[in-house]
Parts: sequence; C-alpha cells; structure tokens
Amino acid sequence: MTMEQDAASGLRGTRRRGMSVSGAGRVTRSVMHAQSGLPLVFTAQSPGQVLGEWIQANREELAALLLEHGALLFRGFAVGTSAAFEQCIVAGSGASLEYRFRASPRTTVAGNIYTSTDYPSDQWIFPHNEHSYSPVYPLHLYFHCALPPSTGGATPFGSTRRITAAIPPHIVEAFERRQILYVRNYGDGFGLPWPTVFQTDDRAEVERYCAGVGIETVWKSGDRLMTRQIGNAMVPHPQTGERLWFNHATFFNVSTLPPSIGEELMRTFPAHDMPTNTFHGDGGDIDPDHLTCLRDIYRREMTRFDWQAGDVVWLDNMLVVHGREPFQGQRRVLTGMAQAQRGMAIETTTEGT
Repeated sequence: MTMEQDAASGLRGTRRRGMSVSGAGRVTRSVMHAQSGLPLVFTAQSPGQVLGEWIQANREELAALLLEHGALLFRGFAVGTSAAFEQCIVAGSGASLEYRFRASPRTTVAGNIYTSTDYPSDQWIFPHNEHSYSPVYPLHLYFHCALPPSTGGATPFGSTRRITAAIPPHIVEAFERRQILYVRNYGDGFGLPWPTVFQTDDRAEVERYCAGVGIETVWKSGDRLMTRQIGNAMVPHPQTGERLWFNHATFFNVSTLPPSIGEELMRTFPAHDMPTNTFHGDGGDIDPDHLTCLRDIYRREMTRFDWQAGDVVWLDNMLVVHGREPFQGQRRVLTGMAQAQRGMAIETTTEGT
C-alpha cells in the first residue's frame, strides 16, 4: 500500500507493571527515561512470545499508551525475520506503506520493509520527524534491531511536545506567518536521483504524483529535476488535535549539514540548486539565528538507549523525533511505516527563486 492510497482510505523511572494476556507469558512495563517519558518499555518475561500476536491482543491499550508516551520499545519477544517484523506493524497499525518521495538512501528488504538510512557509519543523522517535509507522511513509524553495532549506533528520541513548547514564540510566529519552502534538486551528482526518489523513471508519472500533492516540478537539462513545495511549520495531530512543530525546515537546511559537507555544497551550488534546502514560503532566507536556536532545542531534548538484538520500537511519528548516532561494527536496523496522513497542499507561488 502506498501512502497516498492509505491517506485516501537498562531501565529506570516508574515502577515496573505487568501486563498479562490469556495464553501468553507475563510482560513487564516501565519507563526508561522518567523526565521525557521516552520510551515506554515492554519486556517479555517468557521466551518465545511472538510480538505480533501480543500487539494484536493488546492493541487498544497500546494505542492509548502510544498517544501518551509517543514511543514504545518491545524487548525479549520473538521477532526473528522481516516478515515477523511486518506482522508487528500490521498488528499495531494496519498495512505497511511504500517508501515514496524519498529523502535518504535505503535498501528494500522485503515488501514495505526497508533498512534504516544507509548513511556512512561515521555520520550523525540530525533529529527529525519522518517525512515531515512531504505532503503525505506516516503517522506511525517502526524500527527493528536485527543486529546491534559493537559501539554507538543508537536511535535517539525526542518529544515533539517538549520541542514545540521550547521554541520561542517569535520564531513560531515567523514560521507560521511565512511558512516553509522546500527546494530539492535531483541528478546534480549529490543526493538521490529522481527515479529513486519517486520509484519510477517515467517523467509523466512523477508529474502526476507531484501535481496530486501540491509539489511543483521544474525539469532541467541533463535529465535533472527540481521540486518545490510550501508547507506549514505547525501541524495538528489527527487524534489529539495538538498543534505540533512538524516540519523539515531545520533538517533540510544546508546550514544543518556537517561543516565539511555544507561548506563544499555552498561553494559548488547556488542556494536554490542544493540537493535540499529550505527557505520561507515567500522565497526569503530563514533567519540563521532561528535555525541555530532550533538545532539547539532538538539536540537538548534527545534521549538515547543502546539497541539490543530483537528490539522493536513503535513511534507516533508526530509526537517523537528520531536521529542516529555514528557507530562501529555491523549494524542492521529495519524500518517500516504505517497510517498515512495527508497535509493540506499549498500552492507554490514564490518570487525571486
């Protein structure tokens, strides 16, 4: 199922609590980090408990806890294959989604299960909400650790609620008033080529997809493509109604890249020809001080844990941001998405771009 189809249709903190299911072993519950409430951890006390079945049996309670905490971590359950991992997604959230309008390199494992971002192991991945640049985005995001690295490689989490509350009102006001312009360029030797991003080499299909979700396409010489779209900074959660800071304004801005990469890109390309960059919706630059403040807030709100083999994480993608630490050794973390949401398409009419 695609997002578009779905949109159209070591523990400390609180005391451990037990959850029991008829015919299943006991599962304890605890909060790993008391201050942030992230993540809420469920640990199987009996070997061989099948996680997909346990999620299905406890789906209603887990869904309520997901809205409260934003991140659920399952440990000690039987999740031996990518098919078993996808069963967890189906049990908790319904059909998994195709990864389309891509922003990072990933490898398809099976069906709609992918490797997490295939960036070099020495690189950090800045905190972000998955696909928050896109007019169609997943409400739920899942991770499965098939092989933990020898060192590092955590997937740190941060509460979007806490991030939203920490942003100074004048910055929120500026973004709400002027919105966000996302500019992406494909085929210039950096970033992903457009057939990978859109999962087709048919220009007409790309244009149909983009027109349907409010993305402007500009074809350039040499089979290169630019896309532009305007998005909101604050987005209401579809279940709670909370207005949350949910966007890629910071993540996609060239100033957020490591200096060695960002400086090279700025020497090579004009601002609107970068692989990804962000501006205000009127075409103006985003205040550098605002971006610095936002980066500091994201980083300050992150909490981490070390992956263990077999771990599965279920995130509310609007309530929790995630990133990735550098690592050593082999690391295999799989991911899947579910419950597509469609934001409001905003006509792209900027000047001076």
